[in-house]
Amino acid sequence: MRAAILRQTGQDTLDVRDDVEAVGFGPDRVRVRIRAASLCHSDLSAMAGILPQPAPFVPGHEGAGEITEVGEAVRGLAPGDRVVLCWMPPCGHCPACRAGRTHLCTASLRRLTTPAFRIGGDTDAYGFYSTGAFAEEVVVAADSVIPVPADLPYELAALIGCGVTTGLGAVVNTARVEAGSTVAVLGAGGVGIAAVQGARISGAARITVVDPVPSRRERALAFGATDTLAPDELKRTARRLPAGGYDHVIEAVGRAATVRAGYDAARRGGAVTVIGAGAGDDKVSFDMGELFFNEKRLLPSLYGGGDVRRTVDLAVDLWRAGRLDLAGMITHRLPLDGVNEAIAQMRAGEALRTVLLTD
Repeated sequence: MRAAILRQTGQDTLDVRDDVEAVGFGPDRVRVRIRAASLCHSDLSAMAGILPQPAPFVPGHEGAGEITEVGEAVRGLAPGDRVVLCWMPPCGHCPACRAGRTHLCTASLRRLTTPAFRIGGDTDAYGFYSTGAFAEEVVVAADSVIPVPADLPYELAALIGCGVTTGLGAVVNTARVEAGSTVAVLGAGGVGIAAVQGARISGAARITVVDPVPSRRERALAFGATDTLAPDELKRTARRLPAGGYDHVIEAVGRAATVRAGYDAARRGGAVTVIGAGAGDDKVSFDMGELFFNEKRLLPSLYGGGDVRRTVDLAVDLWRAGRLDLAGMITHRLPLDGVNEAIAQMRAGEALRTVLLTD
């Protein structure tokens, strides 16, 4: 089959090959024919080594497809089921899962060093965070797929696999944005736009999108932003608000500088919700006086900050009700062979979400 391979961490482009095999099928595993995969900035971070991932590997973690085969002991799944990939599934048994914080379960990270593909018949390769959606087929653990309704198009389902779930969930589950509140979203990529839509659905009165790219700021207005700013305008605008800052700031970039800017833009007693996946050596600092006196809350949000299956179900329900625009988030559609073009578009800020179609 065809798959896109990163041979070595730090390379800028992927090698699309047709001699790749999905391996590891057996008990408790499922085989999935990938129909659509969305490019997320986290894929680029893994390619660059910012997110840990052994190489060679197949990037892609926002994927949707249909199950073609189920292994022994698999229950509740069957060939023909439409599913999205779940890159960090909960085990159901660890302390985090037993406490109801299933999104904090790290049991699946042990799978990162298990080969998921074979190249040319003799070279093992991994799937990004145990998925590897930039392939025509994957073999994953049964808990790494989430069934979705058959009427949800594959290309829309792919977005729900991570970006939409992360952005929407951060607003609904972590920040818990209140009706009538003021919200600033830093970063107008796919996750940021999902957060904008979550704020609109939650009834926020003002939703300010901050992004350095004018075209991305303009695009955000179509999803519910009430106004937009260039980054150097944020501090001045926040100070002019009646409360001296925003009730909620959603950081969807993953950099220390934007977290710090978000903290400064929040009102006293406000909240800064951090969604962006950043580098381990990118340090953000606060002094003890401001932390004590301002009582601003810093709220990291991983994978939507709640049970991922519930957040996926919420996204589907909102889409069906016409309240969540998934189709509008797709700005480019390319075949799998066009993955490097999609990467270039994302780096240039031209694409919101590019879906790679494997048919």
